[in-house]
Amino acid sequence: MTQTHQAPLNTPGPVQMDDISGEVAIVGIGESAYAGATGRTSQEICFDAIDAALKDSGLRPEQIDGIMVRGGMDGQISPQGFQEHYGTTTDIWFCEEGGAMTWAATAPYEAAKALREGRATTILNVFGVDWASQRSSGGDGHASYHLAEAMKANAEVVFGFIPQPIYFAHIARRHMMEHGTTAAQLGEIAVTFRQHANGHPDAVMKDKRLELDDYLQRPMLVDPLRVEDCCLVSDGAAAYIMVSADRADTFPNPPVIVEGVGHGISEAGSYFAQQPKFMCSPQIYSAPGAFAMAGIEPQQIDVLALYDPFTILALIQIEDMGFCAKGEGGRFVEGGRLHFQRPRSTGGLPTNTHGGLLSHAYVLGIAHVVELVRQLRGTAANQVANCQFAAYGGYTGESAGTLVLSRRPG
Repeated sequence: MTQTHQAPLNTPGPVQMDDISGEVAIVGIGESAYAGATGRTSQEICFDAIDAALKDSGLRPEQIDGIMVRGGMDGQISPQGFQEHYGTTTDIWFCEEGGAMTWAATAPYEAAKALREGRATTILNVFGVDWASQRSSGGDGHASYHLAEAMKANAEVVFGFIPQPIYFAHIARRHMMEHGTTAAQLGEIAVTFRQHANGHPDAVMKDKRLELDDYLQRPMLVDPLRVEDCCLVSDGAAAYIMVSADRADTFPNPPVIVEGVGHGISEAGSYFAQQPKFMCSPQIYSAPGAFAMAGIEPQQIDVLALYDPFTILALIQIEDMGFCAKGEGGRFVEGGRLHFQRPRSTGGLPTNTHGGLLSHAYVLGIAHVVELVRQLRGTAANQVANCQFAAYGGYTGESAGTLVLSRRPG
């Protein structure tokens, strides 16, 4: 019999969290192939990622006794589906506060509680999408998630305030007007993330090069955003496996330790027109708690992964997470500062070293965590030198999550 857990809704501001620093380790990671339309379901793609995570961790399917997914998202894995696919009968703790986006960051917090209370010992967090295939067959991909929200349908869509590029074009223009941010500064983000994808064998855009001059010559999609400012739509899935840190050394690969988790809720949900802090993400609430739990400052982060559906959101989260002051993000990202070969010791901040949602794959952030695990293991395609601490900033509009990870010394 499975056990189901779903956390209660939270009020705006930082979500109060117990200290779980050092309790959870990520011991297995896996990904599917990333591509355009594959004609496969998201469940089929998820099992590719799960197979890879099991192989990476040296675990057998029957040893998984916890599964985390994102509740309310179509096409995710269920305990019954897992058992039927692998032929297992293990009792599975099931939590719908996992998956990707914000919850790729906060899943280890829910996992820590389950591990503490003995509800599970070996927990799989998995997420996948088949949105490219949906779109190629006449579907709307993920637009229905936004169209189904009553506030958007009645107060925003009727005025043409959809799809997502329109939201973020407004935010980008406002940031430009108030802080002097330039198109070339947004281009720095798009170009750097594309360079990272060019060096990553699994990135969708690995063969599509982009220079800043090319970017600036591209036509506008929604002024001031170009196509290159906007994320991909792809099929793909990723997964990671968590255990108690005291078990971490029994697995084949070097463990990555969860040092801090933060969660923040915006004041006005996902309705951009109502946001009182129009140019701030909920990272202003999420990141401080994660860094405090980890006992470090943002300046100690060696590699960063950000939920980046648009270049402007990556820039804003860099500000909101404390890497620079509000309004200084444009100047901060100039000069290739986000490139993986610009370590912190030289003033850099290696960011989205796999290419991010903009150029690697659009699996909503769970692949970002997988990339950070590889960086801390020292096995990344675009390896940052001497990685000790990594951070992931997840986002959904109405909430944000921050995850701080470390390499176990020695």
